Amino acid sequence: MMKKLPLQAFATAALLAFAATPAAAQGITTSALRGLDTKAPIDVDADRIDVLDQQNQAIFTGNVRVRQANLTLEADRIKVAYARPAGSKGGDPVIQRLDADGNVRLATPTERATGRFGIYDVDKRILTLIGDVVLTQGTTKVKGNRLTIDLASGRSTLDGRTSTGQPGSRVSGRFAVPERKK
Repeated sequence: MMKKLPLQAFATAALLAFAATPAAAQGITTSALRGLDTKAPIDVDADRIDVLDQQNQAIFTGNVRVRQANLTLEADRIKVAYARPAGSKGGDPVIQRLDADGNVRLATPTERATGRFGIYDVDKRILTLIGDVVLTQGTTKVKGNRLTIDLASGRSTLDGRTSTGQPGSRVSGRFAVPERKK
């Protein structure tokens, strides 16, 4: 006889917690990015950089790759918004936000996600992918329109809302079912 799981537990288990652990079996799930060291240096490389210092922005274009700890974010273009510490003349810029567009790809050692746009709010520790989002781990794949990851808690939400917050498409998924011993 099959046990039925509440829909909420199933949806929670589907998101970013595909590990076969006792915690995952109970529906207690977190992203591989939970506890990401957001104080770790952010490394950026690209084909080109345009610095708009008066606007506190740098625009990286062409094969852009951003790395922070075990997180990699890639896109065609990433705009970096930064601030300078108060009272410092020419001090190191402090990154506040990254806006990615064009072939946005997010990767951790165990997960992959793609979308049309990406926002990494470094201050709030929130990462968002928008537009035809596909999240994959192993053979498990879920699709939606907006993926939000709280890096502090590891909580992830995938929904079908459009970028304006209006209802859009439904979230769908395909989940691997392991062979069970009889």
